[in-house]
Amino acid sequence: MTETKSNDSENNANTQQPSSTKNDSSKGPESIYTIPLLKLIKEAQQQHGLRHGDYQRYRTYCSSRLHRLRKVLHFPQGDKKGFKKREVTLDNLKDEKFVYLPLIQAERAWGYAMQLKQESNTEPRKKFHLVARLRKAVSHTIHLEYICQSPLCDARTKLEAQAYSAWMQGTLFFELQEWKQASEKLVLSQTIYEKLASALNEDEQILYKQRVEELNPNLRYCAYNIGDSSAQQDLLNMRSKGGKSELDVLIAQTREKQAASLLEVTWRGRTVPVRLEKIRVFLLAFQALDSSMGKTNDFEAKLSGYETILLDCKEAIQSLKEDLAAVAKTKVDVQTPQLGSQQYLLSYLTFLRATLTIDRNLVMVEVFKKNFAAYQSGESKKVAKPQEGVKLYEAMVQLSGELQGLQGIENDKKFQNDLELLVKVFKAFRCYYMALTCQGNRQWAEALALYQRAETYINQTEGKKLGDSEFTKYSRVGQDLVHLRSLVNSGKCAAHAQNILGVEDINAAMSGLTVRSKKSLSLRLDEFVEDLSLTTATPNVIKLPPTMAPVPCKPLFFDLALNHISFPSLAENMENKKSTGAGITGFVKGLWGWGGKK
Repeated sequence: MTETKSNDSENNANTQQPSSTKNDSSKGPESIYTIPLLKLIKEAQQQHGLRHGDYQRYRTYCSSRLHRLRKVLHFPQGDKKGFKKREVTLDNLKDEKFVYLPLIQAERAWGYAMQLKQESNTEPRKKFHLVARLRKAVSHTIHLEYICQSPLCDARTKLEAQAYSAWMQGTLFFELQEWKQASEKLVLSQTIYEKLASALNEDEQILYKQRVEELNPNLRYCAYNIGDSSAQQDLLNMRSKGGKSELDVLIAQTREKQAASLLEVTWRGRTVPVRLEKIRVFLLAFQALDSSMGKTNDFEAKLSGYETILLDCKEAIQSLKEDLAAVAKTKVDVQTPQLGSQQYLLSYLTFLRATLTIDRNLVMVEVFKKNFAAYQSGESKKVAKPQEGVKLYEAMVQLSGELQGLQGIENDKKFQNDLELLVKVFKAFRCYYMALTCQGNRQWAEALALYQRAETYINQTEGKKLGDSEFTKYSRVGQDLVHLRSLVNSGKCAAHAQNILGVEDINAAMSGLTVRSKKSLSLRLDEFVEDLSLTTATPNVIKLPPTMAPVPCKPLFFDLALNHISFPSLAENMENKKSTGAGITGFVKGLWGWGGKK
């Protein structure tokens, strides 16, 4: 009974399958499948255990994903009644996810084999099970390669399937110690991965180059065990066969497809991909900037255009930084001697932001020079101070210094030399306007020193030209140095004279000077004055009679201290003297009868 039911269900499935296939085939695929097999494998391995060498966890993940895929694709192996094996064929390849089934099956078998390899160090019998699982993985990869030969898969998918199948077969032969066959398969895989790396963009090249380097130790070990270096060399010569091989044709197709589907930007001989929409919008706007700026002579319109493009540039840089920060948290860290493509793109955007800011500042400098000249001549009452020029050129010096430290172009001598020349030009103008500022503050010594420093920068840049294509647009700034030299020379002479005179207001001091004087020689011995009367019969040597001059009178002295002295009282002494005098007088008068009354 059980066999009858299973046969009936099988017949029902067989009768239903052609109708579904017919309906699906009538629709047809809308596009060709592009499946980066190696990238999918590496990401799954790093996220599900292999970062820490946990092959059991990775094998469990592959089993769970196989179950989910079959459920989503409605491609189960049997039903509740029983198991029925179903393989992916060219006829039922209706979705690119069908290609994932043999790929994940191969990865599950390979992960189990690697788990057994770790356990075989203590249990040698597990080596037999290991080889069996590798054989199973090889059968799945061969089936995967067969499916990818369908016209629904593009050239890159076909190449990746061939390389993956060759690598898995080489791994099996390596475990079986069949060194020659292992070497052949591994070299084939390495050859295809190298070809793919040369055709893809820089981001995807990293994984393929890493896989090529991973194969080198196994290849050297195979060559050592073979003992025939010439045979190994013959296998390596597969990369340099003459003529247009099939691999080269497929790689050319891959390049054409990527060039049409991916926007790239080339800067200083290096091409990097551009994926973010904000960056693409900014680059398109930047390409149209020169034509829009060339159509207008209005300074306000130019400044408005620069402000808009600089805002777009800042947003593009910010979006790229956020994308790099997000990728850094999830992406596998791979150290490469060359700067990453997105980091190089960030350097390019930073370069554009700095150069656009310098262009805007140069427009502002033109406006400032026009206003400053009008203010000095008295044509305009709008105040224009030299400090404005100092700020603008100071900003350009700082931006040029930032460009010198950009990543990826530190060793570009031509770029760095032109930047150094540009910095000296900006510093010369900055020193000139700083000298004018000091001169306005009557700081003659500081102004003279700044004029001399500006002259030094002019001498260092004399006879040199900007040769890099990125900086040729600033050649006009270097041509203005001729006029700047004349301004510096005149200002230097004025500051030097004012510094020697030591007066603050030279105009007031000069107005008080006169060549002739009526003073006599005796009154101006320390001054040189042209006096023709000294050679005549009546020279003006001294004035006679001399002019009356006030002299001080004899001083009067007043004793003011007496008013402030308190003398002792003599009243007691005065009474004693008075009483003594009266007694004697009375005695004499009484004795002689004097003084009596008549």
